[in-house]
This record gives sequence, C-alpha cells and structure tokens, in this order.
Amino acid sequence: MNQDLTQQWLTEIQVIKEQMAGLQHERDAAWESAQKWRQLYNTEAEQRRTDTQLSQQAIASLKADLHKLQGVEVETLAAGTSVTAIQQEIEQIKSVEDLQAKLIAVIKERDRLLQALKTEQDNHAQTRNSLTTALGDAIDSLTRERALGVGDKETVGKG
Repeated sequence: MNQDLTQQWLTEIQVIKEQMAGLQHERDAAWESAQKWRQLYNTEAEQRRTDTQLSQQAIASLKADLHKLQGVEVETLAAGTSVTAIQQEIEQIKSVEDLQAKLIAVIKERDRLLQALKTEQDNHAQTRNSLTTALGDAIDSLTRERALGVGDKETVGKG
C-alpha cells in the first residue's frame, strides 16, 4: 500500500513537472512572439518618422525653390514676412491687372498648400490606423496563443 502511494505521488510529480515544462515553453514562445511584434512595431514607427522627416525636408526645399523663383528672400520668410516687405510688394503693383495676377498667384499657392496639408493629414491618419491595426493584431494573436495554451493545459491535467 505504501509503495502504491509512493508510486502515485511520483507519477503526480512527473505529470506536474511535464505541465510546468509545457507552460514554460508556452511562456517563452509568447515572449518571443511579443518581442517580434514589438520589433515590427518599432521598425514601422521608425520608418514613418524617417518618411516624415524626409517629407518635411522636401517641403522645405520646395518652398525655398518656390520663393527663389518668386524673388522672395528666404531670410525674410524665415523670420516671418515683415510688414515693410509686404508694403514694398504692394507698392510694386501698378494696375488692377497686376493686383489680379498677384491675387491669383496667392490663391493658387494657398490652394496648393491646403492640398499638401490635406494629403499629409490623410497620410498621418492612414499611418495611425495601420499601426493601430498591427498592434490590435499582435494583441489578438497573443490572446489566441494564450487561450490555446490554457485549453492544452486543461487537457493535459485531466488525462
């Protein structure tokens, strides 16, 4: 009887050791998966930051080129267009046609900048949605792995 009890305890200990090893393996797999998703998220975020920085540099370069073409000093724009510079530009307008041409140019530039802003906002929203979706997928995957792990543990414990 004593030997049967000892054998039963040894068997129970062995089963628990196997369950513990399985749980440790599942934990390690979940950790590796989380690390992988974290790395993917960080890589995507870094890429978006780099893209944003490159876009900002391109926009600044294009603005500088545009201002050069329009004959506007870049230094004046960097400090903000002064009232004197604006007054000088207005004084150069000699006719209604010149004023209309200037107004058309300003409206076109405004519309172009509004479109560029809208595009940038859309890209930002798309990036935010993509990253949110990727994070949600990672959490769902981890949740499924954990749920599958719990189901396997219950099966092993009852067997």
